[in-house]
Amino acid sequence: MKTKIRISFLVIGLALAFTSCVTPSQVNYLQDMRHGSQIELENKFQARICPYDELDIFVYGPSGEEDLVKPFNISNKSIGGTSGNSRGAYLVDVNGNIQFPVLGEIHVAGLTRLELQDTLKHRLEDGGLLTQAVIMVRFANFKIFFLGAEGGKSITITNERCTFLEALALCGDLSVYTNRNKIAIMREIDGKMVMRYLDPRSSSVFQDPFFMLQQNDFIITQNYNTSTTRQEARNFVGMWSSTVMSSITLVLTIINLINK
Repeated sequence: MKTKIRISFLVIGLALAFTSCVTPSQVNYLQDMRHGSQIELENKFQARICPYDELDIFVYGPSGEEDLVKPFNISNKSIGGTSGNSRGAYLVDVNGNIQFPVLGEIHVAGLTRLELQDTLKHRLEDGGLLTQAVIMVRFANFKIFFLGAEGGKSITITNERCTFLEALALCGDLSVYTNRNKIAIMREIDGKMVMRYLDPRSSSVFQDPFFMLQQNDFIITQNYNTSTTRQEARNFVGMWSSTVMSSITLVLTIINLINK
């Protein structure tokens, strides 16, 4: 009798395992890509500076001009107001400006870091402040934020270039219960929050303008039980009902065979 009970519990456990499965079409990435597929990407993408960004700016000069470059480097100190913070980075104000030592207010919003490097170099050399200036600009706050049913987290991007798929990998991938048809990217553009849905199951994701992420983008996910369309819900329930009924039939058949 104990053996019959153990077998019954084992069969029931297998039935429950069957009912919890998720089909590959719901979770597999880039399902339409084949061996040798080639899709052109935007390799020249560069993040552009936005209000409230934090910028690390370092100024270097030739030998003999060490004292001349000191006023332009605020590392490990703050210059007060909205132009600096305790980490020593320049904080871009709401109007897209920074207050740079000696040069004063400079509009930086909309520039890439390389464009800002060129701007500062010309301003310093044309003004006779330095003869051969070397400028390095880096984003101090290039982060991507992740919000989902499993909780929230942020990831710091050190190379200032991050794709949608890279961000998913850095976040620890998605749960099998995540609705991949409704993965949202939310971004602030011209003072408005803009949202687009990306689907990593299709190679068309590479052509989406939000595939290349920008600093402070949000990735927002939803689970199937809260985000499926009516048709998807009917298909989902139908599939699960069929699986459950088949599992129950299997269990009853085996129990009958055991009792004979």
